Amino acid sequence: MKIRQINQAPRTFLVVFDIGDEAASGLLEAARAQGIRGAQIAAIGAFSSARVAFYNLATKVYEPIEISEQVEVLSLLGNISQLENGEIKVHVHCCVGKRDGSTAGGHLLEAHVNPTLEVVITETAAMKRRVNEVVGLPLLEP
Repeated sequence: MKIRQINQAPRTFLVVFDIGDEAASGLLEAARAQGIRGAQIAAIGAFSSARVAFYNLATKVYEPIEISEQVEVLSLLGNISQLENGEIKVHVHCCVGKRDGSTAGGHLLEAHVNPTLEVVITETAAMKRRVNEVVGLPLLEP
């Protein structure tokens, strides 16, 4: 993974992942390294495999969806925020396209890049999350 700041105001970063890099942990690593407390994330690229999830609101559990084939990242969108305890949270959803034209998507848990993932992170004001007891997740505070 390589990262370069490409704009000053707002701070904007180009993050390019290489073959074999793990995307979810790499995005968190990039956010921590740059001290980002609020940002928007957008990316395209491809994965050799991925694990995404569907959040079951009734059970309050993420249900994993395994993707065990080469796929195109059609859209990867999300944000960076801060949890109540100060930890940085990267929240990303992605939609991937399969060879047959079908798609799969959900909350990104893990993905292995092949051959690249091209990410733009645009910093915003700090965003904070607080656990919503009804939903069972830390949601953004307006």
